[in-house]
Amino acid sequence: MITQLKFAGIPVSDQDRALAFYTEKLGFEVATDQPMGPGKRWIELRIASSGTRVVLFTPDGQEDRIGSFFNGAFASDDVEATWRELSARGVEFIKPPKTEPWGTSAIFRDPDGNSFVLSSST
Repeated sequence: MITQLKFAGIPVSDQDRALAFYTEKLGFEVATDQPMGPGKRWIELRIASSGTRVVLFTPDGQEDRIGSFFNGAFASDDVEATWRELSARGVEFIKPPKTEPWGTSAIFRDPDGNSFVLSSST
């Protein structure tokens, strides 16, 4: 039986730049950083207390995914406060927080142009 999503991949062009962004700006923590083929690393990051991790890795032949929309969402207990905190750290938001009947969300980008939804937890 499937029990959870272990990780989701984020395609990046420069793993060092991406690692700095995700750890220094978003506050994620390194779970694994090891060689994964010539010139590449498997970089797995923890997100706070979540069991799900993200991986900064682009498989060969999938470079066209870099700079696309991440089909998922990061959750926050307070989207407005998180938006203010991340904006102060230099994270680029392409859509500020907006409250809808289903919750509050905002959209931000990483240095590769990948865009992500930041959504209320409930």
